[in-house]
Amino acid sequence: MAMNEKIVQYLSVITNEEREILAGRKKIDRNIYMAGNRDIISGDKLLPRGKNIMIRPHTRFIHFPEHTHDYVEFVYMCRGETHHTINGTHITLKQGELLMMSQNARQEIEPAGKNDIAVNFIVKPDFFHGVLSFLGNEETPLRRFILSCITGESGAGYLYFRVSDVLPVQNLVENLLWILIKQPSNKRGIYQLTMGLLFVELLECTDTLEFSYESENVIMKVLRYIEENYRSGSLNEIAGILHYNNTTLSRLIRKKTGRNFTGLLQEKRLSQAAWFLLNTDERVDDIAYLVGYENMTHFHRIFTEYYGKSPKHYRDGK
Repeated sequence: MAMNEKIVQYLSVITNEEREILAGRKKIDRNIYMAGNRDIISGDKLLPRGKNIMIRPHTRFIHFPEHTHDYVEFVYMCRGETHHTINGTHITLKQGELLMMSQNARQEIEPAGKNDIAVNFIVKPDFFHGVLSFLGNEETPLRRFILSCITGESGAGYLYFRVSDVLPVQNLVENLLWILIKQPSNKRGIYQLTMGLLFVELLECTDTLEFSYESENVIMKVLRYIEENYRSGSLNEIAGILHYNNTTLSRLIRKKTGRNFTGLLQEKRLSQAAWFLLNTDERVDDIAYLVGYENMTHFHRIFTEYYGKSPKHYRDGK
């Protein structure tokens, strides 16, 4: 999907910084990006006072040596491609793809050409408090990433979404860019609403997602397995698929998610049961069976414990 040409033209303008680079500057101007001698790009240098989100066209024609950020950065590729090394892994970000980096991600960027148009979303962690509700309570890679960014937890790394052919994501990113460019009067609420809707769409894109660390890739595969096999899935089966022994995988799941495999599986089954209750006319006992419960008494008890009301009352809205 091609981005709106007016947005691309806005982001393509050669900046004063880029003119200096084209005139012979060989290194980035640290005064623009960094405070002191540390290789940390500072949000206070880039964000106007009082703002917690803004966009900035990616600076082309120059190499950015390895650095981190004290803010959360999203890079969206509007046209062409850019080459990044994140935590030692090379990523070629292509048109329509989205790269999210936590404060602790180590990034290096190769020089981009004139027609390689990327935009950086510079976001202070506080901004995400207003969009957490869109992520629900179910454990997902995106939710864990955002929570890690809010708390400043080390190891959040990056999320890389290959979503160039996902039309709702492309439309929402374009809308977000328009809002950040036009700066409407009620912009804060619109930013958060649009970002929240973008997150909702990205929650459905786990098959396009890559992580920074192998352990996180393993957890992503576990979560995807649960998503696709919640009715009859087992720790023993997924451990065999991933070539882990049960004990090691169980410990890794607990470390990375704060829950055990059974808890994650049950959470998915119950959320699916809740969806069936609200969106179908199936009998409650049939729904229990559909999501993997053969003991109806057990299903009624744990559903009531989880949602604070019985399946019937949940369906009736009582």
